[in-house]
Amino acid sequence: MAETEIREQPKELEDIEIELLVGGLFQYYGFDFREYSPASLKRRILNVVRSEKLASVSALQDKVFHDPLFLDRFLMSLAVNVSAMFRDPGFFLSFREKAIPVLRTYPFIRIWVAGCSMGEEVYSMAILLQEEGIYDRCRVYATDMSEAVLRKAREGIYPLDLMQNYTNNYMKAGGKRSFSDYYTSGYDNAIFQSALKENIIFSQHNLVTDRSFNEFNVILCRNVMIYFNKPLQERVHRLLYDSLMKFGILGLGDKETLLFSPTGQLFEILDEKEKLYRRIA
Repeated sequence: MAETEIREQPKELEDIEIELLVGGLFQYYGFDFREYSPASLKRRILNVVRSEKLASVSALQDKVFHDPLFLDRFLMSLAVNVSAMFRDPGFFLSFREKAIPVLRTYPFIRIWVAGCSMGEEVYSMAILLQEEGIYDRCRVYATDMSEAVLRKAREGIYPLDLMQNYTNNYMKAGGKRSFSDYYTSGYDNAIFQSALKENIIFSQHNLVTDRSFNEFNVILCRNVMIYFNKPLQERVHRLLYDSLMKFGILGLGDKETLLFSPTGQLFEILDEKEKLYRRIA
């Protein structure tokens, strides 16, 4: 069978097809990408068209609405699932030094990792909390819009060849043990300890369409909002503020800031370089 020929579409037609696809995803499935950065979203959609060897965005739309297994794969491609254990190790080092002393004062700690992707940041936080002796009184809520991504996160299994890089990050983040203590090796994979999952709840949540579901001592929403347009960023900032208790701690990604957000004046800076803030009003 010959490969499908990928047709070169006029830009105007391509943009209309993308608009129809994004609108249909929202109307039929409830996945709302309408306020994502247009250039970034278009790039990811066209990457899927090419990787699936489809003729057009319209052909992609046909598969999205008539093939449930393909839908999962497509959503994983649209969501930006690029992460690493202890990614941006300076952030985790700062969290140890500036957030942990605050958290020690609470009898019970609720933490929300929003946009948790494949779970690397969640397990990194579980390791950090365990080393600081407070994991047993923490509940970590790990959410993402994609159930397919969450299934991967629940497994806690990552390629073994990534562990050298993850170990370097862990040591720079102030790690106190041998990183290999936290996983076992098998079939070219690293399988993280089930004990790290004991206080983690993985659940589907869409920052674009869903509301606050609890009040938290800590919220990490790192490297998520850079893919949103400004009005959506402002709505998500408000959602995070409403979900954070007074004196709660907020962690953002290295290219994100509270500086021009509608809630910025309601936080104090714990570490501007590492984007760590504390709600004061």
